[in-house]
Amino acid sequence: MGRPQRLGALVDLLEVPWGVDFLPDGAAIVTERMSGRVLHVTPDGTLSQLGVLPEAVPEGEAGLLGVAVSPDFETDSSLFFYLTTGSDNRVLRAEVDGMTLGAPEVVFDGIPQGFIHDGGRIAFGPDGYLYVATGEVGDPERAQDPDSLGGKILRLTPDGDPAPGNPDAGSPVWSLGHRNVQGLAWDDRGRLWASEFGDSTWDELNLIEKGGNYGWPEVEGTGGGGEFVDPQLVWPVENASPSGLTWADGHLWMAGLRGQRLWRIDVSEAGRATDPTEFFTGEYGRLRTVAAAPDRIIVIQP
Repeated sequence: MGRPQRLGALVDLLEVPWGVDFLPDGAAIVTERMSGRVLHVTPDGTLSQLGVLPEAVPEGEAGLLGVAVSPDFETDSSLFFYLTTGSDNRVLRAEVDGMTLGAPEVVFDGIPQGFIHDGGRIAFGPDGYLYVATGEVGDPERAQDPDSLGGKILRLTPDGDPAPGNPDAGSPVWSLGHRNVQGLAWDDRGRLWASEFGDSTWDELNLIEKGGNYGWPEVEGTGGGGEFVDPQLVWPVENASPSGLTWADGHLWMAGLRGQRLWRIDVSEAGRATDPTEFFTGEYGRLRTVAAAPDRIIVIQP
């Protein structure tokens, strides 16, 4: 897939769609940030509502955000959600019974919430653990505070405990120094990549290292030196404002909000990101989420 196929509407009339993941049968689970609805979309575009998460409080950038299908869905029927309440951001788990979403249970809570920079992307890694991207909610100093859950990538067991092998055995923090990560993806060698909103100058694509410090607010873009991990690629904020990220056909694909385009990025065997190429610039407006469906790339436009 050197060039992605022209985008088309699989399903329309969605209200601020934010997250998407896929069931083993190829159906998509989609979240709506403002309404709190959890939707089921078949490969032919048939849409059904599984349920609503009334705990979600939509305000600013907050609300019902990411969704991740359990890697053991065929046996546990579980979906995981990241959402904003009136007091925090948290991860919930709910089982699907037929076409009905069961009562959610709290897996992990206490993540700072705010009007902006709530993070929200969640995804299971190849290791079976849940990775959770959080934002610094407009308080940059949180990103460098190892005791704060804001401005981090967290790594959890499906039950919400710090995953074995974390940098600090008692902490869920996998990496820190992030402003607002909204994209997580693993390449075919199991390396974790993250797309991150910059402030006023540079947006970033980062290769995530265990225990890595990515510099915010001390550094925006490159220039961190030995103390901080430099991004692999940077973009002027008007060309990206990156959100969703996925791996497909040997490339990373990154959706741009303000940039209103889809970026394809080469990754070498050694783990170096190069040669970003843009597609659909200005054709479809802001692109929020890009996800690799079993048979094609799906891009969600809010």
